[in-house]
Amino acid sequence: MNYTKNDLVTIARRENNKKRNYLVINPMQGKHIPVSPSKALALFEQLAEQIRDSYGKERLLLIGFAETATAIGAHVAACLGTLYIQTTREQIPGADYLFFSEAHSHATEQKLVKEDMDKILPEIDRIIFIEDEVTTGNTILDIINVMENTYLREIKFSVASLLNGMNREALSTYKSRSIDLHYIVKTNHDNYIEKAEQFEENGTYIKSDTRYEIFPKEIRIPGWMNARRLTDAKQYKAACEKLWNEIEKTVHIESGKKYLVIGTEECMYPALYIGKKMEELGGLVKSHSTTRSPIMVSRDNAYPLQTRYELKSLYDSERITYIYDLDRYDEVVVITDSQNGEKEGVYTLYHALSLCNNNITMIRWC
Repeated sequence: MNYTKNDLVTIARRENNKKRNYLVINPMQGKHIPVSPSKALALFEQLAEQIRDSYGKERLLLIGFAETATAIGAHVAACLGTLYIQTTREQIPGADYLFFSEAHSHATEQKLVKEDMDKILPEIDRIIFIEDEVTTGNTILDIINVMENTYLREIKFSVASLLNGMNREALSTYKSRSIDLHYIVKTNHDNYIEKAEQFEENGTYIKSDTRYEIFPKEIRIPGWMNARRLTDAKQYKAACEKLWNEIEKTVHIESGKKYLVIGTEECMYPALYIGKKMEELGGLVKSHSTTRSPIMVSRDNAYPLQTRYELKSLYDSERITYIYDLDRYDEVVVITDSQNGEKEGVYTLYHALSLCNNNITMIRWC
């Protein structure tokens, strides 16, 4: 499929962000806007096809950026059969990190597990960073500089993204440093500030409710692979397949019924993978994920998001997260790799989902 800007680009307003007032939201990515999982994964596969034959027999490591590009990175790496690791904002017990920043983001700190990078860098030829969208390229240059200053050796780098909004100066900088770029659609951000500001902040805002102390049906399934650590992407995909095999025993999929599969923050790929499997059995499936991103919502039909639900994080009850534009489904399945049982996070997510759904199952991959 030949994707266009109209397919992959909508403009929203960030809330209280003076560094960049707009956010580019891709309606086919499966993060903020509900989408058919098979359509999202097909989009990611086209990015994989772009880079499949570009590097001969080079040994590749793909790095997906948290949170929005974690599913893209995992699926592209699985398609290519490479090693994979994602950046993270979570704390991993006992890990040391390479730190870098995402200056325009609401949550600027990003990190990679250093011991995994120490181990694998002598064995690879090239790192390919996977993003949903590259605007200035500064965040990726930041982590490249950190790596070069840390390891004091030549490393080849490339960047692959669904969208590329880099201007002529940024493109020239990357060319001068021999950093290859791959992307599906080229964008121009010159009028995005004005586009974002034309919408009123008059959508529906629903606050979190921690008093709703009723758990959804919860199933714990072992076999979790943590993509925040270095993984073989083929093994990660196989682990998702085993997860699906267990879910299929519990969640009965009926052809023609409507299903929603929710991921949580950085845990996006398993939700899209499971959702596609449900589609293959005839389910009418949509998938999206909770997110740290505070985005303004509007009643305007031309605006991408109309309703915002505030949540507590399933990973840290002190952290506010969000989910957008929930609808009514025959069954809702939540896929999370949260290991710590944050009760308030579960309460608030269940409360938001139960406003229009009553058949909710939480799968805790552990």
